[in-house]
Amino acid sequence: MKLFNAQQIYAADKSTIASQQITSDELMERAAVQLFNWLHLRLQGASVKIHLFCGIGNNGGDGIALARHLQDHGYNIGVYVVNYSKTRSDDFLINLDRLKERKVWPIFLEEGSALPEVGRDDIIVDAIFGIGLNRPPAAWVVNLMRYLHKSEALVLSVDIPSGLYMDNVPKEEDAAVKANYVLSFQAPKLVFFLPETGIYMEHWEVLDIGLDQKFLSELETEYRLIGKNEVLSHYLPREKFAHKGTYGHSLIIGGSYGKIGAVVLSAKAALHSGSGLVTAYVPECGYTILQTALPEAMVVVDVDKKNISNIDFDISPKVIGLGVGLGKAASTVKALSDFLSENKIPLVIDADGLNILSENQALLKKMPAKTILTPHPKELERLIGKWENDFDKLKKAKDFSKKYDCIIVIKGAHTITLYGEKGYVNTTGNPGMATAGSGDVLTGIITGLVAQGYEPLEATIFGVYLHGKAADLTVENTGYQALTATGIIDGIGEAYLDLFKTPEEPQVQNEQSEQ
Repeated sequence: MKLFNAQQIYAADKSTIASQQITSDELMERAAVQLFNWLHLRLQGASVKIHLFCGIGNNGGDGIALARHLQDHGYNIGVYVVNYSKTRSDDFLINLDRLKERKVWPIFLEEGSALPEVGRDDIIVDAIFGIGLNRPPAAWVVNLMRYLHKSEALVLSVDIPSGLYMDNVPKEEDAAVKANYVLSFQAPKLVFFLPETGIYMEHWEVLDIGLDQKFLSELETEYRLIGKNEVLSHYLPREKFAHKGTYGHSLIIGGSYGKIGAVVLSAKAALHSGSGLVTAYVPECGYTILQTALPEAMVVVDVDKKNISNIDFDISPKVIGLGVGLGKAASTVKALSDFLSENKIPLVIDADGLNILSENQALLKKMPAKTILTPHPKELERLIGKWENDFDKLKKAKDFSKKYDCIIVIKGAHTITLYGEKGYVNTTGNPGMATAGSGDVLTGIITGLVAQGYEPLEATIFGVYLHGKAADLTVENTGYQALTATGIIDGIGEAYLDLFKTPEEPQVQNEQSEQ
């Protein structure tokens, strides 16, 4: 699913109006009907009071048109026009006149106006600002939005929570509506998935308003949303006459005294993701641990007992996962520098591998093309520098990706994979993944996928999805608090199987068939 920017959405509106020979008002009516249908399906004429707060642009026009449909079906409504400007859109005015024809007279709210009483059992429809907001709202409008939040009523935002920008974050804390549901027209917005803006909504759904599909399909977007359908197109099926060599050899280099467990997790994850062979390269102190904890893996040890000091192996891996539990001893830094100077094998770099690179940035130029970097937020900051907000972070990360021709995984509630100007927003995962070793598992999964023949970008997108899906399936039995990195590994197989599951039939049908 593509994530469109504001200019692309406006262009799609214009293309739809031209190609389908409709008016902008008719397109607004489609949106209002879809909003009404969503509400009516859930309320079925309930007597709950619905407060509609409408701006004076097209988003407000959507809200005013929705109010008309609610009135026609007997709902108890209150309509308020947030009069923040003297300029009104034409379609807003058209729908305002239609509402007045039904003897519904909105209350106009201005600076200093008394705010309407909203009960905690009421519903608020937020249609104040849409995707065109490009400057901070007036202070009194911000206070209104904060008032709506304090009411504790259920808040439904039209297209986007009012106060959010499409390409920036609110200038003040709580300077946007906090929505329980966002009904987004045609596609979700990037701001739904970023930490600083995603906090303004709990749930979102997409309403299809019939925009020109041909036009949308031809648009190139910076970001795409990644779900099951998207990763299925990358899936490489197993061949009947294949053998372990068919699916590649992964080498995991890492570990130091007291941190061998990180290598165990990565190596185990590489095996579970499908790598045909896995070898772990660790300090001598890790030999017994690896051979005991993971009998399926082979082990090569460094000459140093406690740290990696001289990366030297006589195998031919297809990919190397580097850095988990590595430490930053002086001998390790030198060993990594020497290794990068000679290495041509594809790399996945994590943890202290990243920290060493950030402290010795000349080494970045030694990375092979399309090296995959999987930093957590602090490791990312050390690599690309501090950022002002989430959009600045994405820009800096893209610049870094282009400069060093590398793939960057920005971990978070919605992990984003970046390569050059393109970003891929993941939809799987849950708060239980905030646990020790989760990142080591991701490194192993991606490494194992590259070993099997997936291109680095495909392996990263697919690996991030599988990582999150494995956690989602496992957490159903553990809860967030008890989820562990090992639990995520145990869920990888089920995550693969889930790719090919179809939605189950409703339980009532199953019971009837048994009878």
